[in-house]
Amino acid sequence: MAADQRPKADTLALRQRLISSSCRLFFPEDPVKIVRAQGQYMYDEQGAEYIDCISNVAHVGHCHPLVVQAAHEQNQVLNTNSRYLHDNIVDYAQRLSETLPEQLCVFYFLNSGSEANDLALRLARHYTGHQDVVVLDHAYHGHLSSLIDISPYKFRNLDGQKEWVHVAPLPDTYRGPYREDHPNPAMAYANEVKRVVSSAQEKGRKIAAFFAESLPSVGGQIIPPAGYFSQVADHLLCHRHIRKAGGVFVADEIQVGFGRVGKHFWAFQLQGKDFVPDIVTMGKSIGNGHPVACVAATQPVARAFEATGVEYFNTFGGSPVSCAVGLAVLNVLEKEQLQDHATSVGSFLMQLLGQQKIKHPIVGDVRGVGLFIGVDLIKDEATRTPATEEAAYLVSRLKENYVLLSTDGPGRNILKFKPPMCFSLDNARQVVAKLDAILTDMEEKVRSCETLRLQP
Repeated sequence: MAADQRPKADTLALRQRLISSSCRLFFPEDPVKIVRAQGQYMYDEQGAEYIDCISNVAHVGHCHPLVVQAAHEQNQVLNTNSRYLHDNIVDYAQRLSETLPEQLCVFYFLNSGSEANDLALRLARHYTGHQDVVVLDHAYHGHLSSLIDISPYKFRNLDGQKEWVHVAPLPDTYRGPYREDHPNPAMAYANEVKRVVSSAQEKGRKIAAFFAESLPSVGGQIIPPAGYFSQVADHLLCHRHIRKAGGVFVADEIQVGFGRVGKHFWAFQLQGKDFVPDIVTMGKSIGNGHPVACVAATQPVARAFEATGVEYFNTFGGSPVSCAVGLAVLNVLEKEQLQDHATSVGSFLMQLLGQQKIKHPIVGDVRGVGLFIGVDLIKDEATRTPATEEAAYLVSRLKENYVLLSTDGPGRNILKFKPPMCFSLDNARQVVAKLDAILTDMEEKVRSCETLRLQP
């Protein structure tokens, strides 16, 4: 019997017996068994079609035929160790370099975003000779031990904060200490980084890097105020906070790069044309589901790493197949004009969601850019208390209506839109219409979050 023919209950029972319970499913109270996907749609074993608003991994669409073809054709010829000379890796690096500021011109290929961030940490430490890292609160940078240590989202539930890790406030202008009514939130939040760095230096600590997702995702689909990164990294008015401390700026683009923000190819470019990170990490979307990732660095950072005399070796990072897939993704982005598409569809979706904010008091904030959008659900407008149970209930109801959406943020109350880039205007209308209907029903029938609490 083929796996996709096995009854759903049997598959779930096998999973519960064989797979760790730490490896959680979406919609754990009633998991969806997905057996096929195409474009922005996923299909269960009964053939039911779902609109996928979750998968930023299938960046140009699930099972895109051109990406599948590129992988298949290269697999038929060669897939081997990346230490052999091959055209694909240099062609791919050349294409990537054309999307980045010219200073970011040295590339390392890996298998996952976690590997990319781990290498970025090593590069920063070799270049600076320092150990410590400044991160944003609620950040998540990967599942390796080195990255759990710099991910408050994880380490606060595990061993706690290491002495070499320093946490700055998330630049959240809706929930943070400096909000939408502040005259200069970018400078205010940058000054918080300065304070964190100064405090560390007073203790004799030396900063190797400032790590930040260009748009913090797990933190709640946060859009940092424009100019914040520049002021943190290199603005004279802020006394060159990080680079004065000897550190480098690492922009984690794993969830938000490759045209997702529409206006720019990279999300860090939202911060201004003059801002250039020292290191950029990529993953997820660049392989459209194939395990490929990348680190781009400046020449000085790369040369310091090379000076150690220790080679960097990754068996299949940069393999012929991985690079063929990466090139195909770039080709599709260009051919189908998906960056412009993200701008137009994202703007339309933001407009529709903004109408929901006016109509439904539970919608406290709608924020985003391109096809990276968060809807912040609240219990009370004055306190902005996260509507955690309501968000979980809403996501469950949307799934029943064949829309796959997830929540995030410290309060798990942010509806998180990051669909494949082919997500359409019609999809936006359908999803928001269903969201509207469910919220209306909730308001008519439910007055307390207690009655919304999902049963285990």
